Amino acid sequence: MPIPRANGEVDVKSCSGGRAGRIKVGSRLTQPPLQLNESIVQIIVAVHNPSPMQKNLRAPRAFTLIELLVVIAIIAILIGLLFPAFSAVQDQAKRTQAKNDLTQIVSAVNAYYTEYGKYPLVAADTIYGPAATPNNALFNELRATAAQTQNPRLIVFISPPDVKDPANPRSGIGTAAANLGQYFDPWGKPYHVEIDGGYNNTVANPYTANAGASPLQIGVIAWSLGKDGSGAIAAGSGDKNTGVYEDDVISWQ
Repeated sequence: MPIPRANGEVDVKSCSGGRAGRIKVGSRLTQPPLQLNESIVQIIVAVHNPSPMQKNLRAPRAFTLIELLVVIAIIAILIGLLFPAFSAVQDQAKRTQAKNDLTQIVSAVNAYYTEYGKYPLVAADTIYGPAATPNNALFNELRATAAQTQNPRLIVFISPPDVKDPANPRSGIGTAAANLGQYFDPWGKPYHVEIDGGYNNTVANPYTANAGASPLQIGVIAWSLGKDGSGAIAAGSGDKNTGVYEDDVISWQ
């Protein structure tokens, strides 16, 4: 405990054990300046000036070349595994679209027949498509375009979209001069359509087997040559389940 001196002063020792001071009794008490403990100063300096080892511990670790190569190899393997599955999904989506298009084509021709009491024919028992009458002759009538000659009421029986790329027509109506008005499948080939011009409810079967009877007991059929772009283009071309005919998409099965 501080002991007062005769002159009214009291000796006071700082709480840090360092510098002492002297104050007068009755005067306003002031705190003598404190001295920081040496160990505390060292800690503060160390925090603001980390050693090289501490810097390395806190720095993010970069990938080595071997690790990067391993990651790239894994990604390549995954892509190789997923690509066939992705391609198969795309092909199936195109087949589904083609099947829907064929159903709409047959429905449109039958709707025309219901409206006019006849088929939109340029000749008896007509096949529209490659190696036959271009199918724009049929779709000009069904779409009621300016080129129609057999749809005087201008009824739109079908309205496919225009192709996105005129130079590479797919899934729609061609807009280039060379294929204007033709209806293309998802693989870029014009659809085939066969119509019963004899009005006996029969049409020739484009296939020799695995595609129904021959002739087919139906008034209108349509088909796509599929992904390979090859297949039946006339009656009795080949077995539906073999060779280039296998991937064809047909409306009647």
